[in-house]
Amino acid sequence: MANSSDRSTSPVLSGQSRRLVLSAGGTLLVGGLLLIFLSPFAYMASTALKNRDIITDAHKPWLPLSPEDFVYSGAEPVTLSYVMDAEPQEVTLNPGDTFDILSVEADGEAKEWALVVPRRGVSFFIDPSNVEAGLISWEGEWRTLEPVYKLDPQWGNFAQAWEELDFPAKTMNTLVIAVTGLIGTVISSTLVAYGLSRFYIPGKSILLVILTGTIILPGQVTLIPTYALFTRIGWVGTFLPLIVPHFFANAYNVFLLRQYFMGIPKEMDEAAMLDGAGPIRTLTSVILPQAIPALVACGLFHFVWAWNDYFSPLIYLAGKPDLQPISVAIQLYNQTYTFQPEMIQATAIMGMVLPLVIFFLMQRVFMYGVVTPTVGK
Repeated sequence: MANSSDRSTSPVLSGQSRRLVLSAGGTLLVGGLLLIFLSPFAYMASTALKNRDIITDAHKPWLPLSPEDFVYSGAEPVTLSYVMDAEPQEVTLNPGDTFDILSVEADGEAKEWALVVPRRGVSFFIDPSNVEAGLISWEGEWRTLEPVYKLDPQWGNFAQAWEELDFPAKTMNTLVIAVTGLIGTVISSTLVAYGLSRFYIPGKSILLVILTGTIILPGQVTLIPTYALFTRIGWVGTFLPLIVPHFFANAYNVFLLRQYFMGIPKEMDEAAMLDGAGPIRTLTSVILPQAIPALVACGLFHFVWAWNDYFSPLIYLAGKPDLQPISVAIQLYNQTYTFQPEMIQATAIMGMVLPLVIFFLMQRVFMYGVVTPTVGK
């Protein structure tokens, strides 16, 4: 009977074990992919917190560290004796003298000693925790010893970049461009999508195909004529070329909102009409309250795009450094600090903080907005 019971339960246990292994393997795979994806950001943050010396250090520690040193803090100078080449020698430690701390192998253990007398063949150290013990001789090449590091993040890199980049002013310029354009593109795209999803328009299908086809139209195709137009009307050197075009809808946003609107039952429109609501009232009272996730998604798409846009502001605001957004300012700043990667990474992190915070705060609504509901008739 016992054998029969074991045989009957073994398939269940085997299935549970298989599911457990698959679940653990999937978790490890996803964790590994996430680690690979986030590793550049970790390197960016680590570099931004380093100082110039540690970046050029031959050992190149990955974390923001700095070599640890020993500062003699005695009240009076102290003279230590040692023998070198059979002759007595002396070295004086004065208050405030600084010595590098190296990792020394002695008596089978790693010791952290301060290098006082570097010599070929035999060098002399002191134990920072027991200076009174005097000098300690060590045979070997001291240059082969590894320094002892301590965690030393350089938060001042961000403060320096904040001041030199004039970050508040550049951020305000970017917000003016991004937020104003966001309002324009959401309003205009909503009106166009509402018309294409709810009203009879002759040739609507053809218009929709043409509108959708502009998504694949490269911006370089229209660059010269639009620049010539904005130059002729005197908009170059202002925010207007970066804002006004977004008040004429965006093909991608129109397509996204139209598909979302079509998923809202038309019976709700008809009920609103029976209550005396016109098209505008139906839009504001019936359609928009149910389309908030899609509107948020469109707004986030535009905000992130406008925040990262570099080429358009560079073209239209080339002679106006006081109006340039953060993307152009960071690029020009990086050209100044080409050989200081810690400053370049610090400005890059500062520039991406706000979009990341907004995305994480709105990610639930955003993810729901890009999932189009079941399309109706």
